[in-house]
Amino acid sequence: MPRMRPRATLRLAAIGTAAGLFSGLFGVGGGVVIVPLLILWLGVAEREATGTSLAAIVLIAATATLVHGAYGNLHLREGLLVGLPAVAGVLAGGRLQQQISTRAISLIFSALIAGVAIELLLA
Repeated sequence: MPRMRPRATLRLAAIGTAAGLFSGLFGVGGGVVIVPLLILWLGVAEREATGTSLAAIVLIAATATLVHGAYGNLHLREGLLVGLPAVAGVLAGGRLQQQISTRAISLIFSALIAGVAIELLLA
């Protein structure tokens, strides 16, 4: 494995810090922070950025769950009721992602982020 350049290491640390901050503050971080920054700052391809983000989210989500649980902000039953069926969505989404172009992935992702932003502005 090639040695990582110091600048890339600093960028990865900044991405991780931002993802952790946004995860703790808003409950988001992976798809909204990690994926776009891996693509823009490090030139990682969309599919690899997605997989890398998901690996990082395991640590981020576990830590954020413990922190919010300590503050009493955790409804474990509801979390499981959302998370368990999401496994089927992950399987379907991962398969679909492999079958469509990276350009389509970028456009769909951009539309999703824009739609969520608009919805939040109007709420």
